[in-house]
Amino acid sequence: MRLKGKRALVTGAGSGFGRAIAETYVREGAKVAVVDINGDAAERVASQIGDNAIPITCDVTDGEAVKASVERTIKALGGLEIVVNNAGVSHKNRPMLEVDEAEFDRVFDVNVKSIFHMAHAVIPHFRGAGGGVILNVGSTAGLRPRPGLTWYNASKGAANLLSKSMAVELAPDRIRVCALAPVIGETALLETFMGVPDTPENRAKFVATIPLGRMSQPQDIANAALWLASDDAGFITGVVLEVDGGRCV
Repeated sequence: MRLKGKRALVTGAGSGFGRAIAETYVREGAKVAVVDINGDAAERVASQIGDNAIPITCDVTDGEAVKASVERTIKALGGLEIVVNNAGVSHKNRPMLEVDEAEFDRVFDVNVKSIFHMAHAVIPHFRGAGGGVILNVGSTAGLRPRPGLTWYNASKGAANLLSKSMAVELAPDRIRVCALAPVIGETALLETFMGVPDTPENRAKFVATIPLGRMSQPQDIANAALWLASDDAGFITGVVLEVDGGRCV
């Protein structure tokens, strides 16, 4: 088991990529805090995973709530070595001037400011413990943007670059920081990204832009998150790992 004895906190773990990451981490020997703004979803996923998962309800845009989640995780699990900032949202795919200020703020609060809050909450603990791993879920949208998602693309570009900058600054503390850059995936946000109904014809248009011929699956992202969090990647930091079927080539 590649994460035996590790403790992890995964945000947005009530569904999609986050759920797959939490499930995979537990299967590989870790204890995991399943963190989600939807408390019922967090409870459901944690109960299905088993005794090595605990549910925590948290709005990642609230700094005090994030701090409390980290403290609760450390107390319940006996420590914390891995944090995955997975929670994310998007505005609907449409012309940039049709996205209002409230939507813009929400996208940046969830996708970017949440990383700020988590950094303040967890880095002091990691420093005291002699190290840790932070994984930020960015996106290929921040590397090879699609039209209609301008503000979302910008937020993920920030997450990607934040990961590199954090990695350089935190390396002396033995804190590794990497990002995952998934291509469009089969999750609850699919129609939001597409901006059109999820039909076979519309899916085919998006799949045609991915050389390996399919969208990402939650397990694809979980497998990458497993490797980056494991000791096998102990000399890897500052990487934005494209899990994209060749989309960014």
